[in-house]
Amino acid sequence: MPHFSRLTDIITCSLSEILNSAPNPQQTLHEIIEEMREGLSACHRNVTTSTRNFDRLTKEIAEYEAQVAEWRESAKTALTEGDEDAARESLRRKVEIEDLIAGLRPALEAAHSASQQMLRIQRALEARFSEAVRKLEEITGASAAFSRSLPLRFFR
Repeated sequence: MPHFSRLTDIITCSLSEILNSAPNPQQTLHEIIEEMREGLSACHRNVTTSTRNFDRLTKEIAEYEAQVAEWRESAKTALTEGDEDAARESLRRKVEIEDLIAGLRPALEAAHSASQQMLRIQRALEARFSEAVRKLEEITGASAAFSRSLPLRFFR
């Protein structure tokens, strides 16, 4: 039986309350830990995706900014050579790319915000997971195998 419908449910849950109302606290805790592990895995994928999006947008904007500088230089060169039409065309292209950059900046900010939010959620999930493993160790009196089966990246 699933105990959580969202990652935030894991973060905001009271393990003590869940276990106090459970007919078999040890089995319930095993189920909860497994759900938490699945949640952590999904959260890690989200962190990776949102970080990748942020990195991609950062690189894309940097490439466009380099193009802006190239068009600016092209306009200066054209003016130096007395070719006003070429200078105007270079400036027009520069403005187009600046408009594109302006459109990408909100997406970059959103990607950064999403990445940071997912990292915060991941850390909170890791804390809840650790708490659940400790409770299981208290109930069983033995070291829980769950903590060893979770990849180390979840514990910094």
